[in-house]
Amino acid sequence: MSTLHVDLPESVLLATRQSPEEFVREARFLLTLKLFELGRLSSGIAAETCGMSRVDFIIAAGRLGVPAIDLDESEMEREFAS
Repeated sequence: MSTLHVDLPESVLLATRQSPEEFVREARFLLTLKLFELGRLSSGIAAETCGMSRVDFIIAAGRLGVPAIDLDESEMEREFAS
């Protein structure tokens, strides 16, 4: 896995009241969650990136209001018709 370095002011870490390790873990989850929500990562890749199982990632996403599936109305009708 390659490393990505992001510069943030120390005030961000202080404002969150998290240890650097907690901040990094949460930031990694929130970044991959947003990329999943935008359709740029699959749930499997997002979960793997966070060090979570796919099921745990989907449950955590749902708790934050990000649906595991994103079907429009016609896709939903087709899905439930079969």
